[in-house]
Amino acid sequence: MGRRNRELPLLERVEIADAGAEGMAVAKVDGLVVFVPFVVPGDIVDIQLYKKKKSYAEGRAVQFHSLSPLRVDAVCPHFGVCGGCKWQTMSYPAQLEAKQRQVRDNLERLGGVDCSQMRPICGSEQIYYYRNKLEFTFSTRAWRTNPGERDEHELGALGFHIPQLFDKVLPIEHCALQTDPSNAIRLAVNDYAVSHGMLFYDIRNHTGYLRNLVVRNTSLGHWMVIVVVADTDTTPLLPLLDMLHERFPEITSLQYIVNQKMNDSYADLEVHTYIGEDHIEEQMAGYAGGRPLHFIINPKSFYQTNSAQAQRLYSFVAELAELKPTDTLYDLYTGTGTIALFLADKVRKVVGIEYVEEAIADARVNAARNGFSNTTFYAGDMAKVLTEEFIAANGRPDVVVTDPPRAGMHEKVVAQLLATAPRKIVYVSCNPATQARDLKLLAERYDVGRIQPVDMFPHTQHVENIAELILRP
Repeated sequence: MGRRNRELPLLERVEIADAGAEGMAVAKVDGLVVFVPFVVPGDIVDIQLYKKKKSYAEGRAVQFHSLSPLRVDAVCPHFGVCGGCKWQTMSYPAQLEAKQRQVRDNLERLGGVDCSQMRPICGSEQIYYYRNKLEFTFSTRAWRTNPGERDEHELGALGFHIPQLFDKVLPIEHCALQTDPSNAIRLAVNDYAVSHGMLFYDIRNHTGYLRNLVVRNTSLGHWMVIVVVADTDTTPLLPLLDMLHERFPEITSLQYIVNQKMNDSYADLEVHTYIGEDHIEEQMAGYAGGRPLHFIINPKSFYQTNSAQAQRLYSFVAELAELKPTDTLYDLYTGTGTIALFLADKVRKVVGIEYVEEAIADARVNAARNGFSNTTFYAGDMAKVLTEEFIAANGRPDVVVTDPPRAGMHEKVVAQLLATAPRKIVYVSCNPATQARDLKLLAERYDVGRIQPVDMFPHTQHVENIAELILRP
């Protein structure tokens, strides 16, 4: 590998042309597309290639000759190593422009969509400390920028995975994505674990004790901390939890999970509440004079990780849906029912469908908590649940809101929507490429109207997009 890399050329004085996929930037040299991380359009750099294919190459900037006027200073001390915020040195207006272009390019190129009614992207008012959830990993293998200082296998780490390295974790001193006391909680856990000889998890050999740390918070000042361990023996864990309880009275829900599986997922595992509530609570203003909403968030609950932007996202959905008091609304991939409940007082009936049973349980609890009697929620595989028999039993939808995962909608779901023919579909997507694919299929009966991109994750390449689909007469 090393010998082959040394044989690849050094490209000198190359101007970075554009922002690209997966947080990379793009340069073009003699017809070759070159992807480069941690640079900004307008930078002029020398690029050392480390991968070269027939149609593209990948490289890293090894020398800067001129800095782009779009460049700003990074706030995070880990920028350039942690892969989480690759656009952090690009000015925020430039980030928004790149995301708008990303949506338009995908819709037009992959879906043949008419984007004449695309609106300007809705940026986030807060571009740092906007997340309400962070998940950290314990590892015996710490990633060090200078690993020669000590044997890296002697150094445990609590932080984020290094991109493309499943067993290496970067120790995080300060993350600029979640407000205080998130950083203080993580550092306190790390210091306690090290000083008390608690073993970090070795993902290769499946040994060790401490696996993950999850920190969640809400705009109401509620904090949830979950410690995930690999052994049913809680003797070493409980003093750590006691320390957190004493040092951080802000924590209203302190929980732990025992995970003895070969992966870090915990959706199927029991959660143990040690101190406080088994949930935290969030509040969201209603749409257009609607009642304020209160949501219970459990350890496994999905809730949009940028709370302020979630409010704006749902408001755009409501606007584009143009609901009537007599409408039956279907909310596909409803999750914990946040969009369904946000719209419930604008329609006669809401039907929500979601694959995850725990999420549907949360949706029902939140519906009751907010006093809605016109909502019904079902758990199951969307392609199997959304049938003609289901629609006959629950009423034909006038409007459908769909917010599928990154993979988009199953072809059977698309086919059923075409057969059902609601007067309007509002399609929310976190992946413009799969959204474009689905819009192309729905074009059989639907025209795309207004398009509204929303930036939920500043400093990353990710973007949400909402498309209005109108049934042709």
